[in-house]
Amino acid sequence: MKNTPLSHLRVLDMSRVLAGPWAGQTLGDLGADVIKIERPDIGDDTRSWGPPYLTDGEGHPTTDAAYFLCANRNKRSLAIDITHPDGQAAIKALAARSDILIENFKVGNLARYGLDYASLSAVNPGLIYCSITGFGQAGPYAQRAGYDLLVQAMGGLMSITGEKDDDGGRPQKVGVAITDISTGLYATVAILAAVIQRQKTGVGQHIDMSLLDVQVATLANQASNYLVSGQAPGRMGNAHPNIVPYQDFATADGHIIIAVGNDAQFTKLCQIMNLPDIATRDSFRTNDQRVRNRHELIPLLNDAFGQRSTSEWVSLMEIAGIPCGPINTMKDVFQDPHIRARNISFELPHGAGGAAPSVANPIRFSETPISYRNAPPRHGEHTREILEQVLRLSQTEIERLEAAGVVKSA
Repeated sequence: MKNTPLSHLRVLDMSRVLAGPWAGQTLGDLGADVIKIERPDIGDDTRSWGPPYLTDGEGHPTTDAAYFLCANRNKRSLAIDITHPDGQAAIKALAARSDILIENFKVGNLARYGLDYASLSAVNPGLIYCSITGFGQAGPYAQRAGYDLLVQAMGGLMSITGEKDDDGGRPQKVGVAITDISTGLYATVAILAAVIQRQKTGVGQHIDMSLLDVQVATLANQASNYLVSGQAPGRMGNAHPNIVPYQDFATADGHIIIAVGNDAQFTKLCQIMNLPDIATRDSFRTNDQRVRNRHELIPLLNDAFGQRSTSEWVSLMEIAGIPCGPINTMKDVFQDPHIRARNISFELPHGAGGAAPSVANPIRFSETPISYRNAPPRHGEHTREILEQVLRLSQTEIERLEAAGVVKSA
């Protein structure tokens, strides 16, 4: 634990669902002590976002959905009512002893309880306070609730995701809540930058993270394409707006992804596919020409790819160094020998008995490895531990708070 980068930091994770919890879990993987603040009645919303649900040591379903497991390892759960004055006092006391606070309440909601940045920075000037909302702390939409699907739509991502209208397509969301995850990662970067700044000044700061801001920022080359050309890109299925061929092709028994990144690779591709004359045509020799003439090129490649199986094409392409691969199912992914060799999946002992499966953090340090200490906690699993060890409350005081419904223990 001491050999992890953030073992000296404590985080209050007052967020729910995915974006904030993802940031909290990332900080926890890096060694921070993350205290997850949950409502006494139901806890994090995602605990009930099932099925499927985690099973206990006897194979019976618990009340924790698989969704909750994906973003809450390396945390301790404190179930506390922040609407109660005693709950508010406890949070303030924890904030005074913490380095970072993450929250995703609607703009202004925490001010009602005296738990906003202005109030908590008064008791801890070094506090780094990260607010995650759908639309940010200011602007015409600031008071709106924001969810990943909504922001994928409003932020332009769905307009470039899915098959073309001509092919019978319609706008599609990405298969995971990618805006939430990206926001969690951006929030982590911002928090760590604020930690470094605090080392210089001794003063924390308020971080304003907006899902919509992040979604627009991560449009990357598609946003740049529009800003440079003035032409709004549309949906292209699995094709790439700036590189050809860079998409899926139907094989004799499935599909293959081909990602040709330069002209030399295209020449090799044509040689392997026994289409050498295509590589020398003026309309296909360079990527610029292939992008302009994709409507002629892609049908020719489609016909050729249909003559062999996916595995045959993959073998031939790999020998030639052409980026390619199958379209794997989740089962295929976690059975893949490379994924297994990289130890991407593992299990942690869970408080309900049995083990909680998890996907590894992709960061690989040479000197300060990622630390997997705790499975995602049961609701209120660490309430007493935190009140005793961090706030130094007596047993009598803890029992009073429990009797009053201010806190709940697992």
